[in-house]
Amino acid sequence: MISNRLQKLSESATLEMARKSRELKEKGIDIISLSLGEPDFNTPEKIKKAAKKAIEENYSHYTPVPGMLNLRKSISEKLERDNKIKYKPSQIVTSTGAKQSIANVCLSLINPGDEIILLAPYWVSYIEIIKFCEGVPVIIESDLKNDFKITAEEIEKKITNKTKLILFNSPCNPSGSVYSQKEIEDIAQILKKNKKLFIISDEIYEHICFDVKHFSIGSIDEIKEQVITVNGVSKGFAMTGWRLGYIGAPQWIADACNKIQGQFTSATSSITQKAVESAMKINPSELNLMKTEFQQRRNLIIEELKRIPGIITNTPEGAFYVFCDISHFFNKKHKKYKIKNSHDLSIFLLESAHVAVVAGNAFGNNKCIRISYATSKSQIKEAIQRIAIALKKLSD
Repeated sequence: MISNRLQKLSESATLEMARKSRELKEKGIDIISLSLGEPDFNTPEKIKKAAKKAIEENYSHYTPVPGMLNLRKSISEKLERDNKIKYKPSQIVTSTGAKQSIANVCLSLINPGDEIILLAPYWVSYIEIIKFCEGVPVIIESDLKNDFKITAEEIEKKITNKTKLILFNSPCNPSGSVYSQKEIEDIAQILKKNKKLFIISDEIYEHICFDVKHFSIGSIDEIKEQVITVNGVSKGFAMTGWRLGYIGAPQWIADACNKIQGQFTSATSSITQKAVESAMKINPSELNLMKTEFQQRRNLIIEELKRIPGIITNTPEGAFYVFCDISHFFNKKHKKYKIKNSHDLSIFLLESAHVAVVAGNAFGNNKCIRISYATSKSQIKEAIQRIAIALKKLSD
């Protein structure tokens, strides 16, 4: 029998929907997947060339657990250049992705019973990682009317003497919300008052901001020793399969993550490391083509969704998701389908419209579904048309 610890974990909702989509595709059904958070672009050529060169130069051996020194130097330089955060290379730990980086930090900091503040909607793995660490999630709910953003005042009300950590994500998966510099500075004031409180700032979507400039909370010197900056290359550089994430952190936390990773996975691929060393030297302006395309798709999908009666959406400012309210369709039915929650609706859309989306309950908001627009404009149009036709079939 598997351990009690593992029995507490749920299957990732995004991976579950991807699995169900594949199963239907294998049966010959034409499924349009709007469920996965994966850019549909190719990795930039200069990064691929760096990887090929690394193979030819035989970078095929174990590396230091936190990553090669030159890679950590390039990440350190990137963080100072783009994010205005100064970390020594020794304060950088690379891993097999931002997900592992977050898990490393949580395993390093959380004791059983510690409270961790989650801002809903949140990425599906956050709460599962906290449960695995035997922490206590303290969830603060948000509202579409406020662009799914939570104020510093709301966070401060939830802090107790058991609060260890805030998990913060901007731009946000699943909502696409981007916190302004002022909003982040207000949150920083909470940490200034609570010196034993830490914040993980997940900035994996930093290069996909449309209307608001990305701001890193780690750039605020007064709280730098309480901030763990998490980032990676999956989203901004279209490198989901390369598997590399990283943290910049106070030295003692970096050392702790290094210790954990040394026993679990060791370092990530040496070839990936050489490729990412090249990626860290890319000027963010070189990524504008992908960002511009995502912005056009965002505008398109919002326009299409607003034509569907019953769907309520805002205009997300970053990432590549729409988190729309579909609660209008609760308690409606069609044939064998009875819609009681977001999960029911996502299954209905998969099986009736042949469109894969992700139920909002996995993100801490059961009124919504997450729709990814990391696909072509023609696929977006076709998918939303299918959704509209399917939803018309639902009745009281």
